[in-house]
Amino acid sequence: MLGVAKDPLEHTSMYERMEEDSEGSDGEGGMGNVSRVIIRPPGVSGKAKRGQICFDAAFETGNLGKANLIGDFEYDLFLRPDTCNPRYRFWFNFTVDNVKQDQKVIFNLVNISKSRNLFNSGLTPLVKSSSRPKWQRLPKKHVFYYRSPHHQNHYVLSFVFCFDKEDDVYQFALAPPYSYSRLQSYLNVIENRQNQAEKKFTKSVLTKSLQNRNVDLITIDHVTGKLKTNRIDRSFIRVIVILCRSHANASPASFMCQGFLEFLLSSHNIAKILRENFVFKIVPMVNPDGVFLGNNRCNLIGQDMNRVWQVATEFSHPEIYAIKNMLREIDNSDSYQIDFVVDLHAHTSLHGCFIYGNTYEDVYRYERHLVFPRLFAGNAPDYAANNMIFNADEKKSGCARRFCCERLSDTVNAYTLEISMGGHYLKDGKTVAAYTEEGYYRCGRNLARTFLQYYRFINVLPVPLPTEVRQKKRRPRTHQSRSRSKTRYEVKPRPKTTRCYAPISYTNLSICYDSGGSSDEGGFSPTRAVAPGSSHFSGYRHYRRVASSTTIPSTSSQQHQQTHDQFALLRIKSGRFDLAHDPLLHDYCGKTKSQSPEKQTRFEVPVNVPPKPYLSIIDLNQLTRGSLKMKSASFED
Repeated sequence: MLGVAKDPLEHTSMYERMEEDSEGSDGEGGMGNVSRVIIRPPGVSGKAKRGQICFDAAFETGNLGKANLIGDFEYDLFLRPDTCNPRYRFWFNFTVDNVKQDQKVIFNLVNISKSRNLFNSGLTPLVKSSSRPKWQRLPKKHVFYYRSPHHQNHYVLSFVFCFDKEDDVYQFALAPPYSYSRLQSYLNVIENRQNQAEKKFTKSVLTKSLQNRNVDLITIDHVTGKLKTNRIDRSFIRVIVILCRSHANASPASFMCQGFLEFLLSSHNIAKILRENFVFKIVPMVNPDGVFLGNNRCNLIGQDMNRVWQVATEFSHPEIYAIKNMLREIDNSDSYQIDFVVDLHAHTSLHGCFIYGNTYEDVYRYERHLVFPRLFAGNAPDYAANNMIFNADEKKSGCARRFCCERLSDTVNAYTLEISMGGHYLKDGKTVAAYTEEGYYRCGRNLARTFLQYYRFINVLPVPLPTEVRQKKRRPRTHQSRSRSKTRYEVKPRPKTTRCYAPISYTNLSICYDSGGSSDEGGFSPTRAVAPGSSHFSGYRHYRRVASSTTIPSTSSQQHQQTHDQFALLRIKSGRFDLAHDPLLHDYCGKTKSQSPEKQTRFEVPVNVPPKPYLSIIDLNQLTRGSLKMKSASFED
């Protein structure tokens, strides 16, 4: 159905095939993939019975070349090499049906070409069935990767599986498949979803592949017309180019690209800022033929699409040739400047996500080239900095990042963003968490956030003020817990009493001070003069002094009577005093506020402020219950 994203198997009606008669379907088809091949025991013929497993890989993204029964419940499986290139054999994707209840089998993948891979580090195959469409990893205890002397000492991947439902079709794959048909369905969905009056993106066909499949180009351009000026005026439009799926087996990169595109088209504030200031050119599938055929790396004619950038032609590599022309056209424009070319890939032998970059003779360009990976590492908790490489290897001279840094302007930063097919390390550095589709989506969203941070870092975009930062959302009142009693938190009035509060006084007995004689630290006599009308209570650091009665301006008698409790806790909380306007108060450091000469406070005797004594005794005879509570509260504050 148009406009609805479907599973890759549903495009071939795979689940309906289980009801067909499988007799005489032992032939192979689909570019060398097995097509409804039923494996019978030796000497058995006729209609297939339950338990005689039927293998099938003749569907989009499928890969399985041959299956042999070598025991009662053990099968050797051979991967189909890439078309026109027998060198690459690593991707597999096939289905199994016609099984029996509780049937146990051992599958051996015997011709894997890449010995150094994540199977050595805990990677296991994925499985799902028609009744359980969610991909699940096989338990590590059921998967083995080893050198087999029975297979010419090659590495073999063996895993044990038990079929629990007879009517299900089971599918096994290296990673979650992302087919060409799924991409076309997704693009139709987001294109029909957007408002026709205000389109967020435009979809166009950049070129056609060798098998006449579309190489789509997604363009996001919402930069206002007044900003589209001349490059001579240094006010050109910045362009970000995203490439994906140069290798057919890099299905995690497609999920990452979809997460990036979904975030960029959303109503998020970061997405709005990016759309209004920058132009995005996204090629979601560079190698559609290889993806459709189920190859590991190559296209239809056996060419590695990430090694032919310097020799690509219109007839053998039309996809790369069209992308190169697009990059050159933008780079030579007077109104546009390419800032980034990011090529998305999936890695088969390392964990986490990381970036490959280039090296330059210009040290300033090289330092600028290191900024973006550093910012991305801060946004992605699964970033593996140890796997990051910046080089100019001759073996990779034909890849996208090397071509863009050598053939385009000096302002271009070209990277290869890799994400693992397996998982990433947690904070302990030992535990590996397997990636899911949501984990790949999250990496794409982190990529979009990093672009905003980068342009703020280089002062292209303004940094928001603290007042403009969005505050933390509070829960609505409907989610607040209700109190059991309405009068539970009510403050009851204090009963009237004639008892007056008595201040706390200290009696010093053989007080020993830290200082040995400095007047600044109170090395003199511990006796302190108490100003008239002041409280007998004194803290450890902050003291107040009152000038002589002759220097105090004449005010009402009521004002002088209230000075005995100027620093009371209740008065501080109610804000009834002001250090800048009260001539009787001084700042906490012992210095007077800036006042006129006639209103400045003067002391009769110089006062030395001692530190906290080692021993103090409180006169309990002068305490009442109310004053003790009030003073203890002041100590806690």
